[in-house]
Formats: sequence, C-alpha cells, structure tokens
Amino acid sequence: MDSVPAAAGRPHLGVLTALAGLVLLAFVVLLLWLSWGRPRVEDVAEPARALALVVSRTLDLDEAVAGAPAWERRLWALAFNDRGQDLAEGLAWYAELAAVSRDPQVDLHLAVLEAEAGHLERVRRTLEEWQRRGGTFARWADLVGVAYLGATPDPARTPGLGAALGRLGGGDWFSDRLALRWAERTGDAALTADAAAALAARGGALLLRLRWLVAAQVTLLAAGGVALALVARRRGVLRLGPAVLPPPWRGRAGIVVLVRGGALAAILIVGVALWTHADPEGPWARVVLGTATNLAFVPLVVLARRRLLAPAGLHLRAGLGLALLPGAARALAVATLAVLAAGNAGELAVGLAARGLSVSSHWSEWFDPDLAWGAPPALAATLLGTVVLTPVLEELAFRGLLFATLRRRLPLVAAAPASAAVFALAHGYGVLGFLAVFWSGLVWAVAYEKTGSLLPSIAAHAVDNLGASLSVLLALRG
Repeated sequence: MDSVPAAAGRPHLGVLTALAGLVLLAFVVLLLWLSWGRPRVEDVAEPARALALVVSRTLDLDEAVAGAPAWERRLWALAFNDRGQDLAEGLAWYAELAAVSRDPQVDLHLAVLEAEAGHLERVRRTLEEWQRRGGTFARWADLVGVAYLGATPDPARTPGLGAALGRLGGGDWFSDRLALRWAERTGDAALTADAAAALAARGGALLLRLRWLVAAQVTLLAAGGVALALVARRRGVLRLGPAVLPPPWRGRAGIVVLVRGGALAAILIVGVALWTHADPEGPWARVVLGTATNLAFVPLVVLARRRLLAPAGLHLRAGLGLALLPGAARALAVATLAVLAAGNAGELAVGLAARGLSVSSHWSEWFDPDLAWGAPPALAATLLGTVVLTPVLEELAFRGLLFATLRRRLPLVAAAPASAAVFALAHGYGVLGFLAVFWSGLVWAVAYEKTGSLLPSIAAHAVDNLGASLSVLLALRG
C-alpha cells in the first residue's frame, strides 16, 4: 500500500479568488437590478427629449411608408410594425415616462398619441384636467379639443391659439400632426399645406436613408448566404487560425483568471460610473463610461497572458485566436460573411417570432444620445468604441477565454450556449435583446471552434455593431 501514490488534491482557490468572486457576484446583482429593478428611462440622458425623437421619427417613417408603392409597403410590413403598432408602443413608452417625468411636453405628447390612437374618452378626461390647471395647459386643451374632439373653435380665441401652436416649435411629428389637425378643423389652408409638407419632407428623407441602409444589409446578407453554402459544402470546417479547443490551460486555472479579471473589470466599471455620475449628462460622460467598460476587459486579457498562455508556451495572438494561418486571408472573408449570414438569420427569426407574440424591445436598450445628437467628436469616439474596441475585447473575453475555458469540461453543445448566456446577460437587455445577443454569442462561439480564429467573430461583431449604430444615426440624427 505504501507504494501507491496518493491522489493529487484539488488546488485551493485562495482567499483572493474568493473575494474576487464575491465582488463579481455583487456586480452581477447590481447589473440585474439596474436592468430589471427600476424604470429603464431613469438610465437615459434627457429622457423626454430622447423619447420624443424616437417616437416622432418612427411615426414620420410610418407617414412616408403609407405613401410608398404597394409592393414596398408590403415589404416594410414584413419586417417592421405598422402605424397602429407603433402608436400603441409609443403610448406605452410615454405612459411609463409620464409616471416619472415632470416635463409638461410629455403630457402633451401623450395626449396627441392618445388622440391619434382613437382613445378619445381618455383625451377628454385629460383636457378637463388641463382646463382646471389653467395657463399653458388650458391653451393646450383648447388646441387638442379643436383638433381631435370636434370642439368648435372660438373666433375670439383662435389667434391666441394659433400663436400657442407656433410656440410648440414644429420640426417634429407631434407638433406638425397637431398643427395639421387643428388647421384642417379651422380651415387654415396655408397652415394645412405647411404642416403636411413638413411631415412629407421629413418622412421622405428618412425613408430614403433607410432604403439605402436596408439595401446594403440585404446585399451583405445575400453574399453571406452564398458564403454559408460554401462553408456547408466543406462540412462546416474552415481552419483559419492556430487556436485549439479545448485550450491547453487547465479549466480550474481558467476559472480563477476569469473570476479575478471579472472582479477587476467590475471595480473599474463601477468606479468610472460613480465618477461620471456627478455630471451624467455631460458631453463626454457616456463616452468615458463606454470606453472604460470596454477597457475593463484589458486586465483580464493581461492575467490570461501571464497565467494561462505563457505557462503553455503560447503567445497572445496564437493562444487566443488572433493569428491567421498562411494563405487564409481569402477564407477569412468567406468565413466572416458566413458568420454574418448565420447570425442575422437567427436574429431575423427571433424578431419575426417576437412580432407574432407581440413582444418588443424597450427603446432605451438601443438609444444612444451621442449617436442621436452628440457633437462630432463624441460621435466619432462612440463609433470607435462600438465598432472597434467592443468587438475585439468582448470576443477575447467571452469567446477566447470564457468559452474556451468551458470547453475544458463541457462539449461544444453545452459550452457554446453557456458562454452565450453569460454574454447576453452581461448586456442587460430585456427578453428580446437577450435572445438576439444570445444567438449571436452562440454563432460566434461555434465559429471560433470550427475556424481556430477569433477574427471571423470579431469582424462579424464589428459589422453588426456598425449596422446597429448606422440604424440609430440615420433614423434619429439630422
């Protein structure tokens, strides 16, 4: 018996790793609370301005699509909400905002949406309250009553109401739609023509922008479909890089690095968030926080290089799939297009299923004030972070390290969904956003497994982020 070697015990995780685990757990709880435990509008800079822009541009587009050729209307109906659905969604969002906002414009916009949706009894009760409040609210009550409830305009008060209508400023769907309705009721032909022209011009310009964007996306997806067919003919195997899965480091060592690196990232993100909280609506607050969130993954990568790759005799590029095999550049383009096609096909399926179930994402999940109205330097910095830093660092962390470490203990069919779920959870989205991000993470993990390189996933991630950013920029800016 003395000659039988004792079984090696598991290495102790250590106090530092245990403390890091507690920090990481607390950060996850905080993230869940921020995502689900309070109104999402509280996280938006200038929420009244932001929601007015989102709903106004959405309904501007509906006005333009209504005047498009029949074939184009049918195509838009396949992928986007109709006007009734957009009105219902806008009403729900405005009701949520009205519960926490003291901005009187929010009440006016909510009343216009209620009237356009045909909820006239609610509008009548609102106007009665406004008349009791007097002042600006009483004038708004007269305007909305004439425009939507068939109230008879008082000739003595019409000039004053016209001036009040002019003070609304125009330039958005709410003001122009109210002006159009009021002008039609009062017989003001000049104002009718001006309001209708403003709606048509703004909606037409928006539709033209989105036509070009959709055409580019469809072209890219068509090329991706061809690439996906080519990859399928090779039975899904297209080796591009030297990375191997499962990786050469021990699973337990990988978990230690992930926990410690994750804790460092959490501390950095929370610290910068507290620092920017002093001026959350400052011109660079979101840029600084977004950049810090991306760079928070750097300590994790440094730890992985020292604790996982160096002991295995690997360099960062080869060990985390950032290197290409000789002559693989053309295959990289094919693989990237195939990954894009697979990812977008799944997201399209999720979107269609969500529409069938009447599930939608909250507007605050995709809204970014720097894309919508930020100064050019802030816009450029936001795009740089979204299209360059985010894809590189997130793929290194979630696919290069988390997914790879899980592969030490789990097969592909378990490790890919597990890492994708963590990836989706980290984004803090609702159900629809979670499913879309989960699918992307799943596709990118499989791509890493099959190609031995993170480059296709990084490129596809960058293109997806660019497309999402351009959608917001083209729809809301200018």
